[in-house]
Amino acid sequence: MDRKLYVLGIRGIPAQHGGFETFAEKLSLYLVAQGWQVTVYCQEEESAVVYETDWQGVKRIHLPVSRGGAAGTIIFDWKAARHALNQQGLFLTLGYNTACFNLMQRLKGQTNVINMDGIEWRRDKWGVVAKTWFWLNERAGCWIGNHLVADHPKIKDHLETRVRAEKITMIPYGGDEVLSADSSLLEPYALLPNEYSVIIARPEPENSFLEMVRSFSRKVRHHKLVVLGNFTPQNNAFHRAVMKAASDEVIFPGAIYEAPVVQSLRFYARFYLHGHRVGGTNPSLVEALGAGCAVIAHDNHFNRWVAGEGAAYFGNEATCEGWFDQLLDDTSKQLAMKEASKTRFYERFTWPQVLQEYEQLLQDWYPLTLKK
Repeated sequence: MDRKLYVLGIRGIPAQHGGFETFAEKLSLYLVAQGWQVTVYCQEEESAVVYETDWQGVKRIHLPVSRGGAAGTIIFDWKAARHALNQQGLFLTLGYNTACFNLMQRLKGQTNVINMDGIEWRRDKWGVVAKTWFWLNERAGCWIGNHLVADHPKIKDHLETRVRAEKITMIPYGGDEVLSADSSLLEPYALLPNEYSVIIARPEPENSFLEMVRSFSRKVRHHKLVVLGNFTPQNNAFHRAVMKAASDEVIFPGAIYEAPVVQSLRFYARFYLHGHRVGGTNPSLVEALGAGCAVIAHDNHFNRWVAGEGAAYFGNEATCEGWFDQLLDDTSKQLAMKEASKTRFYERFTWPQVLQEYEQLLQDWYPLTLKK
């Protein structure tokens, strides 16, 4: 039996834009190795025609989109959903941001599994219009999808307020095990292994940047804090506030997209700080566990399930500052936290475990496609 899977909802592979693209790349290559025929829709801004390519055994359908940004993404998702109507097989949609478009597939009788991602409409960065759009599409995705994937137990709990529990499968995000990294990649930033801690996230208020930077900067630490992210203080008041609150020991190198550099910055950090307050299984936190980082994270049920009991948690600036005071010079505690991160990673977040669970789910749903 030729098992065909079509992947929608991402910009394309190989990964260049974030966690969902990385997951799609990992899953596609894994399924091809297991004998699946996998097709991924890719957003293409440099062509005026639809064309196809092969990437390591994965078929890619490139759809032209002349606009960038959010509008371009919406147009691309619309084109992908329409193109998919002419295909036969199983469909996997990553994210619900334009789930209303998948109604066409449901009406045609195609089988579509939707990964519902996080609770996007709760994020502080969105205005009323965007929040309404996400809220409506979350509802639409719950109804339109034949089956839903939640990447965190609390996301599953949330979705169960929308649909029956048996319509949802919980499978978390995965990460790579990192046992070594190139320390020479730290040199351009004047950093030495274990002499700095790191924050890797989008610089948004909901990710606690200001609280973490203030907590660190209240006194001299004889330690560096590296804050990765695309800061634009000239036109973003929040970015200006974060940078103004930073002491001379805080470094803002900008957004870094080279995977080996990010891996080295994470691997050699004394602590990985994770301030996310909204979301499910965050890829950056999983990657920190895979690198054996000692984790200081915002205290919420999303982060606690992922990082486990071996991490340190803060609910406010005073608690965060207290952890810096207590832990920066406590070598034995740092080692214990690193070991706890590795243990938690091996328990639930290795790619082989995650990808096998996805294949089993897709395999369970594939027979339905043969009846249509």
